[in-house]
Amino acid sequence: MRAAPTILHLDMDAFYASVEQASKPSLRGKPVIVGGLGPRGVVATASYEARRFGVHSAMPMGQARRLCPNGAYLIPRFNLYRQVSDVVMAMLRELSPLVEPLSLDEAFVDLEAGGVAFDSRSARETGERLRADIRAATGLSGSVGLAGSKMLAKVASEEAKPAGLLLIEPGTERELLAPMSVRTLPGVGPATGEHLRRAGITTVGELAEAGEDELVRMVGRSAGAGLYRMALGLDDRPVVAERDAKSVSVEDTFDVDLHDRVRIRGEVQRLADRCVQRLRGSGHSGRTIVLKVRRYDFSTLTRSETLRGPTDDPAVVREAAARLLEGVDTTGGVRLLGVGVSGLADYTQEDLFAQSLAAEPDGTDSADGTAGNGETGGTSGAGGTGGADKADGAGGEAVAAGAAGTAAEGARGAALPPGEPEPAPERRWTAGSDVRHAVYGPGWVQGSGVGRVTVRFEQPGSEPGRVRTFRVDDPELEPSDPLPLVGQQS
Repeated sequence: MRAAPTILHLDMDAFYASVEQASKPSLRGKPVIVGGLGPRGVVATASYEARRFGVHSAMPMGQARRLCPNGAYLIPRFNLYRQVSDVVMAMLRELSPLVEPLSLDEAFVDLEAGGVAFDSRSARETGERLRADIRAATGLSGSVGLAGSKMLAKVASEEAKPAGLLLIEPGTERELLAPMSVRTLPGVGPATGEHLRRAGITTVGELAEAGEDELVRMVGRSAGAGLYRMALGLDDRPVVAERDAKSVSVEDTFDVDLHDRVRIRGEVQRLADRCVQRLRGSGHSGRTIVLKVRRYDFSTLTRSETLRGPTDDPAVVREAAARLLEGVDTTGGVRLLGVGVSGLADYTQEDLFAQSLAAEPDGTDSADGTAGNGETGGTSGAGGTGGADKADGAGGEAVAAGAAGTAAEGARGAALPPGEPEPAPERRWTAGSDVRHAVYGPGWVQGSGVGRVTVRFEQPGSEPGRVRTFRVDDPELEPSDPLPLVGQQS
C-alpha cells in the first residue's frame, strides 16, 4: 500500500459500443448492443442506453433482443477497436513507463514512476487531464480510479462509472469498502459469493469481521487469506509494464449442434488455422495444443498435447488438434469448438522430423514440385502442396542420415520397404552428405543462437536442388561449418 493515491486505473465506458457510436453518428443516443448475432450469441458490450432496458455483457443475445427489441445489434469490429485502443494506450505511456494493460479498454498506470503525481492533488489533476485528452482524441469517455493499490484503484474506477473519477484517500479504504458487496472484490465470482452468502457474509465489512481463520476454514487457506487481506484494503502488487501472454485461442459457438463427424473435423481444422494466424500475429509460437469441445448438454471437455518444441506451423497445430479430437465422443452433438496454443515462446524450434513423412507413392514429393518454406507460402517443416492443406512434410528431410548411419540410410524416404520395421520414436537424426549446399538466409542474426538457413537437398527420386528453409539453434555456428540440422523421427 502506498501513502499517496498514485496508482491509476482506466476503464473505458462501454468500449465496443461507444466506438461504434463514435464512428456512426446515427447510432449516438440509441441503444447499441455488440456481440454474436446468432441464436446462441452473447452480448460483448451494451451501451448505457441499452443498459436501461436491462441488457448487460455476457447476456444471451436472444434475451437482449427481448428486453430491447429496437436496439442496434452489431457484430464486433476488433480491428477498429484495436486501433482506438492503441491511441488510448499511447496516451497512458506518455504518463508513465509502467503501464499494465488488462484488455483493449482497461489498464493500470503507475503515476509515481512517471514523475507526474506524488500526492492526492497532482494525482487528481493527472486523472482529469487524461480523461479530457482521451475525449478530445477519440470522442470516448473513460472512468478513472486513483488509489494506493491496484485493487482499490480498480474498485474506484468501477464506482466512478460512467465517465467519472474517484480518488480513494489513503486511510479511508476500510470505511469505503465496508458497505460494498463481497462481489466487488477481485476473484469473488458467483459461486464464492453464494457460498459466503449462505454463511451470512454479504458485505466486505462482514468479511473483515469474520477474521482470517474463519475465512480459511470456509474457502481454503490461499483464498481465505487473500479475501481477508482484500477486505482490509491491503494489496502490494506492483504495476507490471509487460504482461506475457499465456495462451492464444479461438472458438466458435454454432447456431445448430453439429453431429456430422466430418463437419466437426473440418471446423477444428479451420479453427486451428485461425489460431495460428493469431499466434503469428502476436509474434509467438507455442508448445501445447489445446482442444475445447462443448457438447449438446453443455458439458465441456478439454484435451491437450505438448509438442517437443514451440511451433507456429499451421500443419502441426492442425494435426495435433485432429489427434485430440479423435479422443472425444461427439455422438450427441457439439455446440462449441475451440483450439488454443499455450506454453508460448517468442521463437520457433523447428522439429524437422516430428511430422509424418507423407511422400507420394513413387517417393517424390507433392505434384507441383514446390517445397514448403517460411518464405514462399508453405510451412517450414511441413510444407503445403500448392496452398492446399495436405501436409507433405518430407521435402528434404528424407535425405537425412541416421546419427550413426550413412546418407543411404537416410535416403530411404517416407515409404519404408515392405517388412522394414518402423524407426524407434526417439531415434535421433542428423543431416548428412546429401546436403549439397547451405547458406545463411536473410533472417540469420550472427551469434543470437537462433536463425534461419536455406538448405539445398539432393534426393533420389526428386528434383535436384530442392530448397527448404529451417531453423538452426547454435550460437557458435560459422558459415564454413557443417550444418547441424537435428530432429527426431516420429
